[in-house]
Amino acid sequence: MSIKLIAKNAFRHKLRTMLTIAGITIAILAFGLLRTVVGAWYAGVDASSASRLVTRNAISLIFTMPISYKEKIRQISGVKLVSYGRWFGGVYIEHKNFFPNFAVEAKSYLDLYPEFVLDDNEKAEFLRDRKSCIVGRKLANRFGWKIGDTIPLKGIIFPGDYEFVLKGVYQGRDKSTDETQLIFHWDYLNERLKKDMPLRADQAGFYMISIDNPDLAPSVSEAVDRTFKNSLAETLTETEKAFQMSFVSMTEAIVMAIRTVSYVVIFIIMAVMANTMAMTVRERLGEYAVFKTLGFGGRHIAVMILGESLVISLVGTVAGIGLTFPVAKVFGNALDNFFPIFNVSAETIYMDIAAGLLVGLSAAALPVLRAVRVPIAEGLRRIG
Repeated sequence: MSIKLIAKNAFRHKLRTMLTIAGITIAILAFGLLRTVVGAWYAGVDASSASRLVTRNAISLIFTMPISYKEKIRQISGVKLVSYGRWFGGVYIEHKNFFPNFAVEAKSYLDLYPEFVLDDNEKAEFLRDRKSCIVGRKLANRFGWKIGDTIPLKGIIFPGDYEFVLKGVYQGRDKSTDETQLIFHWDYLNERLKKDMPLRADQAGFYMISIDNPDLAPSVSEAVDRTFKNSLAETLTETEKAFQMSFVSMTEAIVMAIRTVSYVVIFIIMAVMANTMAMTVRERLGEYAVFKTLGFGGRHIAVMILGESLVISLVGTVAGIGLTFPVAKVFGNALDNFFPIFNVSAETIYMDIAAGLLVGLSAAALPVLRAVRVPIAEGLRRIG
């Protein structure tokens, strides 16, 4: 069957075809964005390293552990490196300017996270100055910060005004690396706490542990928790991925709702496309009868209708995919606080293509059956 004939038939009724393509484009765009939102929700999980463990207080993440735990953890077999930190939770000037900010043991923390790429000179300056901080590229761009700027944060969990000197801007080694964080020295926070809130000093909110081999994760986790069993601050140690999943699971209902809506969008456009193809076949029953009279079999008729449906569907799919990238960029910039990592993945594109093919094939199924089965005499009686 001629591809040229299929293409001409697809655009015979230009207005109807263009409206259908526009609908498919919007549907694929919406589907792609919704799937990207789901991917952004799991970005922290996907970026997790199999060689890192997280130790926190067994009761809850809001409870702390003594800083003395570090040396005991380091002595456990299979542990390569240990770092620690606390969630600071400060805001920049106004409460709306919220972003992740942590107080960490700087050198070991950066060694644990090689995906935070920092210039050697900037890293040296950061490690040298206890009052300094580093920020991610996206965060620096958001507020227009430059090296040497003083960044004031208003403490919420730790009341007071804090100032940090920006010594470095890190970039993510991978697309899944969060570039919206501010990291400063745990020692700086601890000194303030010793003066203002001594009972909260010398405490860690979490320990990050690097292990020699990912296969050792279960045994090392068990050994860490056993070490502090029956202490005043018992621990819960899990893989970094499991730790991140614990946050995602709190919003699992939202994620499921977004997934459901994405599938509903495809189902709706499938119905619209099926209606378009049904109208097309109904109008051309006489033409198909003529084709049969000339010796064309049911297979040729089926290919003609199916090809027309796929042309319309795939044109809309390609347009939808093309729009997904710029729209996702705008969407990601607007919601940078909620989705620090908002990238359209290859998997999303594959799902878009699969959805487009599904719409094209399913929409043509019933019209093909009708056109193939209609008798020649009945078809020739059709007008228009």
